[in-house]
Formats: sequence, C-alpha cells, structure tokens
Amino acid sequence: MSKKVVIKIASLTKKRNISLRELSRLSDVRHAALSELSNGKRTNINFSHLEKIADALGISDIREIIDLVETADKD
Repeated sequence: MSKKVVIKIASLTKKRNISLRELSRLSDVRHAALSELSNGKRTNINFSHLEKIADALGISDIREIIDLVETADKD
C-alpha cells in the first residue's frame, strides 16, 4: 500500500454550494489549476494555492482541504 495526497476541492465547493469559477474568483487561483486539483490530475501542489483557498473559504484547519489516503499499489 502506498499513500496519496488528495485535495478536497470538489467536496469543499459542494459543501459551500459554489462553483469552481466562484472559488477561482474568491481565491485568485486559476480555474484550470483548481480543476486539475479537483480531478486529481495535478501532481504538484502549490502551497500558496492552498493558503489562498483556505483564506477565501475561511478555513483554519488544513485537514479540511487535504487528506492522505492509502492506495493500492499497481504491480
């Protein structure tokens, strides 16, 4: 088993009933970057993006944004 960092953009936007475009506007993070994070297609995480998202959504606990999950190893 290996571990993977998951950015919980989809659940954050759903919980707050906002779109990715609205989150992009609020956080000043490009829509494309948020979309890639949301879909798990971005492998590098820009910590300033996480800070901007947290600030825009009033989040003080980073665990609301990121999670560490176990994944099955591909053999």
